Amino acid sequence: MKKLLALVLTAGMTLGLLAGCGGQEAEEVAADATTFTVGFDAEFPPYGYMDENGEYTGFDLELAQEVCDRNGWTLVKQPIDWDSKDMELSSGAIDCIWNGFTINGREDAYTWSVPYVDNSQVFVVAADSGIASQADLAGKVVGVQKDSSALAALEGDAAELAATFSELIQYADYNTGFMDLEQGAIDAIAIDIGVADYQLASRGDAFVKLDEKLATEQYGIGFLLGNDDLKNQVETTLLEMADDGKFMEIAEKYGLTDSVCLGK
Repeated sequence: MKKLLALVLTAGMTLGLLAGCGGQEAEEVAADATTFTVGFDAEFPPYGYMDENGEYTGFDLELAQEVCDRNGWTLVKQPIDWDSKDMELSSGAIDCIWNGFTINGREDAYTWSVPYVDNSQVFVVAADSGIASQADLAGKVVGVQKDSSALAALEGDAAELAATFSELIQYADYNTGFMDLEQGAIDAIAIDIGVADYQLASRGDAFVKLDEKLATEQYGIGFLLGNDDLKNQVETTLLEMADDGKFMEIAEKYGLTDSVCLGK
């Protein structure tokens, strides 16, 4: 009877696991009991995005893949709505938030890895807009991503600057914001400098960054508060990658060597 009950429970758990995942990924997860599920914004290049082949890639995802390879884990790349990231983490749907995730101002809300990127927030405008400084944004329509560090800055230390805008529009993702910027629906967009550099490189000379920084910050990997064991294992591997040069190799691939603060 006990053996039968054990078999029933095992079968139920297996079916539940397969039902929660789709297709080939479900088979991979079922075959490897040690998985590492990374929550990321799929429209936040160069840190996380979908490439021309329909595959999720980016600086943070390649770092996560290398961490998994070195630990014998299976990486599960889980796209999330950025403003739902806390729910995804607290529910156990993801193991961490790893996607240009700012530590500053959130120090006590998560268990953090060491910082690995020094980041800044900047404004991007059309090259022919006549906007050359933050003072020129007075009376302009500015875009920003929901629940982003740029928004936090505009609602915090830079609230006086934001008060001069005619409107501050929040977008679910920066690709939509850039579409509006291209079409002239907004005059500027506040954005992480690494993402800005990526967007500018892919869009020719139509846009420019303002020289003044909106804010400065650092990126880390955010784990559920108290999940020190997993944080320590991932962090130890990340530091090993910095020591042996793999971290910088991946940073070079994505043009982020000037931004990273590990491996130098």
